[in-house]
Amino acid sequence: MRIRPKGWRRLVNNPGVNNIASAIREAADRLSATSDTARLDAEVLMAHALGCSRTDVLLRHMGDPAPDGFDALIARRAAHEPVAHIIGHQEFWGLNFRVTPATLIPRGDSETIVEAALEACAAPDFVLGRVLDCGTGTGALLLAVLHERGGAQGVGIDASPDALAVAAGNAQALGLAERARMVLADWTQAGWADGLGRFDLVLSNPPYVEADAALDPSVRDYEPASALFAGAEGLDDYRILIPQLPDLLTPDGVAVIEIGHQQAQPVGQIAAQAGFAVKLRLDLANRPRALVLSRESRAIL
Repeated sequence: MRIRPKGWRRLVNNPGVNNIASAIREAADRLSATSDTARLDAEVLMAHALGCSRTDVLLRHMGDPAPDGFDALIARRAAHEPVAHIIGHQEFWGLNFRVTPATLIPRGDSETIVEAALEACAAPDFVLGRVLDCGTGTGALLLAVLHERGGAQGVGIDASPDALAVAAGNAQALGLAERARMVLADWTQAGWADGLGRFDLVLSNPPYVEADAALDPSVRDYEPASALFAGAEGLDDYRILIPQLPDLLTPDGVAVIEIGHQQAQPVGQIAAQAGFAVKLRLDLANRPRALVLSRESRAIL
């Protein structure tokens, strides 16, 4: 049985009452022009304005007066600012990650990389000791894997000091700071990996958007271009990073790399030329999302 707050029907059905239910409804109508998830956005922003969970809003507060700051939050979202930037965090793999304009927002599609990595490391003869995340951003990929594999240690690299600060803060908040080291490094520069050693697992969500791609304003105007764009074909970073992976991986090591949904073939060719066996992983929408790379002789793929 669905529980309604006391007075819900009288307040919600009265259009003259400025309660939370009517405020959410009006906000969703306003956001429908700029968001495919207008109702959800309105509910999440209302929860943020109230300082409670979205569930609490829906079950306990629909008849309450709308908070004064809600309209300002909706105005920001109507201007295409991402919800994650407005509220300052994003859930990924069931974990809460702080987000800033210095980092990409972790998206559900990227959970495919975590799933593929954990599956690849589940073979009986595979010991996951060290993990490297190239372009760590918020630290979402690395920290999700470390959360699932308690014996592993990790290194997250990024060329952005601001992004590394966010990742380090997320590691601390998740209780993983002692197992996750954040390092300022740029894989396009010679010697970036000196001293890092070898890893059993390498993760990466590199820039892969074509330079002239038409992006939603919420991405184009608010997320870091350096983490998005990779040349005319979106392949520049793959061409630089993937040939370096053999020197970063242990003999039985595995790399899991995120790709754009039309990039499986060209990125797979780059990986094959670097001596890797390649397995494609699809996301929940059945679109190409990740490539799992291993030595040609490794049987797990």
